[in-house]
Amino acid sequence: MGILQWFFTQGLSMLYEATKLGGFLTLKDYAVYVYIIVLLVLGWMIVNAVASLFYAMTLPKYGKSTAAAVRSMIRILGIGGLLAGIAGGVSGGAAGVALGGFIGLVVGFATQNVLSQAVAGMFILLARPFKIGDVVDVAGESEVTVEDIGSMFTVVKRKDGLTVLIPSSMIVGQKIVIRSRAS
Repeated sequence: MGILQWFFTQGLSMLYEATKLGGFLTLKDYAVYVYIIVLLVLGWMIVNAVASLFYAMTLPKYGKSTAAAVRSMIRILGIGGLLAGIAGGVSGGAAGVALGGFIGLVVGFATQNVLSQAVAGMFILLARPFKIGDVVDVAGESEVTVEDIGSMFTVVKRKDGLTVLIPSSMIVGQKIVIRSRAS
């Protein structure tokens, strides 16, 4: 950005003086647009690099589909933040705040169920109504053994050997019957 700044302030002035052509002075008027294009290109490169980093970090543990979903979400949020930042810089802040608020509203509505499950999972992890190994009745499943407790799901195993993932939001606010405690 410093090179572009120098070009549009000093470089064009020196070029104008050397050639005495009047057309170069109008290029200064387009400096803002060149800055925006350069910021978009550099911003996309940074957002893409960060998204790829998150993809590489989540791929070994969660698999290709989850890693790709995380990468897409990082890209969407990054581009939204980039556009909000550029709009705020160009228009003095008001448009950036409005665009940021709109993007926050869209992301909030889009992730409402996921966020409610994550918050419910945190309550389960903090309250610890049951432990791994407990036999419980929960969310319509009778006499299941708790295999894992996560922030999004509780994994239980039924008597017939099937594994069931119960969303955390279904557990919070419902009756939990603990049949036998793990020692």
